[in-house]
Amino acid sequence: MTAPSIQLINPACARVSPKPLFESFVERFVAAMVLILTAPVIAATALSIAVLSRRSPFIAHRRVGQYGAGFWMLKMRTMWGKEARETPRRWIEYLADTHVPIAKGSSDPRVTSRFARLCRRFSIDELPQLLHVITGRMRLVGPRPITFAEWSAFYGDGAEYVLTTAPGITGLWQVMGRNRLTYAQRRRLDMFYVAHQSLRLDAMILLRTPLRVFTGRDAG
Repeated sequence: MTAPSIQLINPACARVSPKPLFESFVERFVAAMVLILTAPVIAATALSIAVLSRRSPFIAHRRVGQYGAGFWMLKMRTMWGKEARETPRRWIEYLADTHVPIAKGSSDPRVTSRFARLCRRFSIDELPQLLHVITGRMRLVGPRPITFAEWSAFYGDGAEYVLTTAPGITGLWQVMGRNRLTYAQRRRLDMFYVAHQSLRLDAMILLRTPLRVFTGRDAG
């Protein structure tokens, strides 16, 4: 499948300098190592989801990537219902932009499984996104990977600057509120990060992320 593109920023005119080659290599190497270490967790979680939901354990959402290029972002399934038995089973189910909610609360009522809530609380469902870091679609630290619907409704004009940087697995939004934040707050944090990104800021975010993840604080 091919995700749509909204080429809002010309890479040649971007005001943000490309990441140094060595830094990019280190980031991808770290992502690969973490992916290898967490592979047993991913495999066990995927198997559990397949058994519990009787649907594909992985889903792919359309997201807005760097310079507005669309890509399919992998996650583990955490939402399923009675329709599960009637849905063809595949390893990955691709969900159109319209299937992704415009807004989320701190506790999503569509997540009905205790196991799924556990996965979301500790961000286990986001581990497959390490693949996107390895391929260069995402970064370890960056703006939120948003949908096209979210971009149109909450970002849009004046926020194109956010698209000069690839989205991240974690970021200021992750360590400063997660799902407790409003979209206006997330937008401001994303724009602040892109304007002030540095190795020091990235290091601070990476150091604070494990505490947020392991405690499950502010998770939806």
